[in-house]
Amino acid sequence: MELLQFIEKSPTAFQAVSEMKKELLASGAKELSENEAWNLRCGQDYFVIKNDSALIAFCIPKEDGAFRIYAAHADSPSFKIKENPEMLVEDSYVKLNVERYGGMLMAPWFDRPLSVAGRVITEQDGKPRSIPVNVDRDLLLIPNLAIHMNREANDGLKYNVQQDLLPLYGGIESKGTFLRTVAEAAGVREEEILSYDLFLYPRVKPSVWGAEGEFISAPRIDDLECAYAGLQGFLKGNKNSGISVFCMFDNEEVGSGSIQGAGSQFLRDTLARISEALHDTEETKIRRLAASFLISADNGHAVHPNHPEKTDPTNRPKLNGGILLKYSANLRYTTDAVSAAKLKLLAKKAGVPVQTFFNRSDMMGGSTLGNISLSQVPVHSVDIGLAQLAMHSSYETAGIRDYEYLKALAAEFFD
Repeated sequence: MELLQFIEKSPTAFQAVSEMKKELLASGAKELSENEAWNLRCGQDYFVIKNDSALIAFCIPKEDGAFRIYAAHADSPSFKIKENPEMLVEDSYVKLNVERYGGMLMAPWFDRPLSVAGRVITEQDGKPRSIPVNVDRDLLLIPNLAIHMNREANDGLKYNVQQDLLPLYGGIESKGTFLRTVAEAAGVREEEILSYDLFLYPRVKPSVWGAEGEFISAPRIDDLECAYAGLQGFLKGNKNSGISVFCMFDNEEVGSGSIQGAGSQFLRDTLARISEALHDTEETKIRRLAASFLISADNGHAVHPNHPEKTDPTNRPKLNGGILLKYSANLRYTTDAVSAAKLKLLAKKAGVPVQTFFNRSDMMGGSTLGNISLSQVPVHSVDIGLAQLAMHSSYETAGIRDYEYLKALAAEFFD
């Protein structure tokens, strides 16, 4: 399955962007650089990358129109490797010092093969050079404490990242080799590495399972499933009217407050440069934005088979039940009556089912990138996603048909 292959090749946002770049180039899209002049022409697909971990692709049609924006994110909760990470234990083991990135379920990270991926920075002609890296082998593991040493383990635990979640790297003979291992995977010398952004990732393979093969499980389904469906819709859509814009931001799991996050000026500046290429006046820019529409795509929770009581009493999304239309009275999601109606009409045209998602009124849910994006680009917006189980686990579950529904919806959006 194309989605699972993409997820397996994308252990971090850096690899996700790199994989999307390959697909865009293969489709005939041209890469732009933020610090160079853009010479844009109608009918050509373009894309621009921000800090190696965020990407915006767009196409200007021959028929003028408003922006049609689809946004998702590339990052997932994980553990980030600190500088000077090696820690010697009892003159016997070497473990790595990490810190938590985002809010994850910690228990699933124990007792499974892990590795590291991300990017390293080296020097080239006196300037920083970024190189994506993936140590593509079973390298690390976070060992659980045996039941004999913690009889209350099955009664619930509160984990301390600094004490409980540090991964074991090797025996005493491995001391001083971690950075060398990363350098070899990156194809550089250890002494060339100036700095790095490295994350743990689980090595377990994605799978298709269930009585009828109706479920998929993989790391990072949230939000690579929505991101990849959006890219496929962008590539397959005709893009004949309306300015098609596909966005994959980074750092949603930690608030989107980076230069490559939804709260940055990345999207705003990209749209402004498109408007400039179209010779928009200030009034035309305002009118174009007023007529534009943004789909914020990030997964939501399905009814849990063992805990159905955790779901809203009257809005109960299921795996393989269709696109989630996400609502929130406190505007953590941007959906309102008008944008919901537009989404339902779009889904009807695409021939895909829609189901509604609300959090229980006595439970605080998460937010996503839709309302954050609107602080920079004030356009009408709707929040959607796909239903899944075990969100923010190291191994998540979704419905196999839902991905196809979202891909069809995105293609219709970009038609």
